[in-house]
Amino acid sequence: MQINRRDLITSAGLALLGSALPARAAAVRSIGGAAFGSYWRATLPVGADFAYLSKGLQGVLDQVDQQMSPFKPASDLMRLNAAKGGIWLPLTPDLHAVVAESLAIARLTGGAFDPTVGPVVGRFGFGPIKGAARLGFGALDLGPEGLKKADPRATLDLCGIAKGYALDRMADLLRDAGISTFMLEAGGEVYAHGLHPDGRTWQVGIERPGLPDTGFQRIITLDGLALATSGQSANGGQINGVGFSHIIDPGLARPVVSDVLSVSVLAPMASTADALATALMVLGPVDGPALANRQGISALFLAKTGDGLREIMTGLFSRHVVI
Repeated sequence: MQINRRDLITSAGLALLGSALPARAAAVRSIGGAAFGSYWRATLPVGADFAYLSKGLQGVLDQVDQQMSPFKPASDLMRLNAAKGGIWLPLTPDLHAVVAESLAIARLTGGAFDPTVGPVVGRFGFGPIKGAARLGFGALDLGPEGLKKADPRATLDLCGIAKGYALDRMADLLRDAGISTFMLEAGGEVYAHGLHPDGRTWQVGIERPGLPDTGFQRIITLDGLALATSGQSANGGQINGVGFSHIIDPGLARPVVSDVLSVSVLAPMASTADALATALMVLGPVDGPALANRQGISALFLAKTGDGLREIMTGLFSRHVVI
C-alpha cells in the first residue's frame, strides 16, 4: 500500500481549519495557488499590488518546497539524506533555521516530534524516505558550519514543520511589503496579522472531527498568531481491517493509536505551531496536555468520548475562543 503522506497531511489541515467569517468582498481580496500538494491563499486589503505579491508568495512556497520536500529527489533535503556521515554538510539559511527549530522541539517534547522519523513513515506507506530504522534526533549535530550526521544512515523528514516555516516566510514577505493586515493559509494552517479592514479581528473555525455531525467545534480569533491542527479523523489507512493514523509515534515506531482526534496549537510562529501540534498528538490525552501546561503551550485537544467529544484547553487558548 502506498499513500502520499503530503496529501494526507495537507488534507488533515484542510479538514480541520476554515474561515469562520468570510471577508466582505468590498474590504479584501483573496489570491492563491498551489502549495505542497494542496493550496495557499492570502486575504489582503483592496489596493494591494496583487500581481507582485502573488508572484512573491508563490516564490517563497516553491523555494521551501525545493529545499525541503522529500518527494523531490533533487531537493536539498534529499541530497543531505544521501550524504555520508562524519563531515559537516553545508545548509541553506532556510534549512538551517528549520533543522534548528526541529531539534529544539524534539528536545522540548522528549522526541515526540522527531525529524529523523522518515524511515518509519515510509515503512507504513506515508512517505518516500527509505533506509534504516529511525536513529533518533541525537544522531544529528547542528552547528554554524551546517549539519553533521553521526551515523551516515541518518535521514531528515521535515514534513511536520516545513509547511509552517513557509507560512512564516510568507508573512515576512507581506510585512516587508508594508501590508499591515492580512490572513494567510497554506495547506490548512493559518496565520493572521492585524485587524480585518472592517475593524474586527480575523477569525477562523476549528472543525469538529471524526463525528457525523460535522461543523465548527470552536471559532477563535487570530492577531499575530498562527493556528496549526494535527488530526487523524480523515487520514491514515487500514491493514487487515484495522485502522491507523498517518501520524507516527517515533518512540514506538508505529502509527499513533489514541482517543485524541485532533490537536490545534496557537503560537507566534507557524513552524512552532506546526511541529507542536504533531508532537501533542503523539503524546496523547494525558501526556499531551501535561506537557502543554508545563510549557505554556496554547492548545485545544479534541478527544473522542462515547458518542461525543471532550475538550481540553491549555495555556492561553481559551482567551482566543469566540464561540
